[in-house]
Amino acid sequence: MSVETSSAVLERTTELPPGRYGFVDLLRSEWTKLRSVRSTWWTVGVTVLLGIGIGVLVTAETRAHWHSGSNQGFDPTASSLVGLFICQFAIGILGALVVSAEYSTGTIRATFSAAPHRTVVLAAKATVYGFVALVVSEFVAFVSFFLGQFLLSAPATHATLSSPGALRAVVGGGLFICVLGLIAFGFATIIRHTAGAISAFVGVLLVLPLVVQALPNSLSLEVRKFLPDRIGVQMLTTNGNHFNTFTPWVGFAVLCMYAFVLIAIGAALMNRRDA
Repeated sequence: MSVETSSAVLERTTELPPGRYGFVDLLRSEWTKLRSVRSTWWTVGVTVLLGIGIGVLVTAETRAHWHSGSNQGFDPTASSLVGLFICQFAIGILGALVVSAEYSTGTIRATFSAAPHRTVVLAAKATVYGFVALVVSEFVAFVSFFLGQFLLSAPATHATLSSPGALRAVVGGGLFICVLGLIAFGFATIIRHTAGAISAFVGVLLVLPLVVQALPNSLSLEVRKFLPDRIGVQMLTTNGNHFNTFTPWVGFAVLCMYAFVLIAIGAALMNRRDA
């Protein structure tokens, strides 16, 4: 056999096969990556602990001092769900880590080498993370509600899922936290740095409302209804619109638009930049 023929045979035998993969295969891959790192379990644990624990503390304290304060307009559903406003930060951190951690370790290059269609990879990441965030958030919302209402025993006012607006607030609370996590996911896709993505996410939740509050009153009221914190308050309450903001589901649609726009921008940048 000639040298040329031997070289040709060697090239054919060492050439990698043109592997086939679909969206389901990418979902499996992203799920494996998500569940195999300790940061996922730490952030999920903190989310559950803060979301349920703070709700329990608030409702227990409310019941213990029921006769010592004014209870007019008390919303038992919102009281039991108050922990969601704290656990939103933990679920947001997880959303940032899902993307930024791969960039910081350089493993994103291996991911794109195995699956060159970057937009499809990003869609798989968002789907897996969104599903996990939704399950965890709804679990926290329902457990917080049931424990909170159990603690708000008579004579305190308590609610059931059949109470007006209660089921909508509980389900909406989980959806609210899930979409906030996807907003953090979008920031991470754009910024590609963990600290930067988390800073942007926290800035939107905590700093931006303070900046808007410094505007003239009429302008501040109009702008604030577009902010996530005000939308969240409206979604988790059952006593109606007290804040000149959107109705719960309109506000939720606005949040979904934020998440979609950020992830779409991230996808466009992902396709243009080097890994």
